[in-house]
Amino acid sequence: MANSRLILFKKGSKAGFILLLWLIVAWLFYPLITLNAVEMANVKAYLYRSAVGIALMLILFGKTIFDLLFPQSVSEGRSLLNTVFLALYSLVIAGGIIFMVSRMIILYIRSVDVDLSF
Repeated sequence: MANSRLILFKKGSKAGFILLLWLIVAWLFYPLITLNAVEMANVKAYLYRSAVGIALMLILFGKTIFDLLFPQSVSEGRSLLNTVFLALYSLVIAGGIIFMVSRMIILYIRSVDVDLSF
């Protein structure tokens, strides 16, 4: 009974930690999500925040890919549903990284007044 509670606590703490990381990433990316409301005076701070958010997303993406390709328990079979959800989760994270990098590029282009007339 105590052993099952310990296992449940470990799984819950891991899920809670991942959820906390996602909340931090959401807070870091909030200015980029609402890009139209960004004040151009604070662009440099937003770019730094976004760079930290991208780094956290890359860490989460690497962890997911590692979990997908190299499962911890090799002797036990991994269910098809778990594999499908991990693959979809990794695709969503990759899409989020691409979207946020494109938003960072847009913000950088808006912040630098570059005249592209030839």
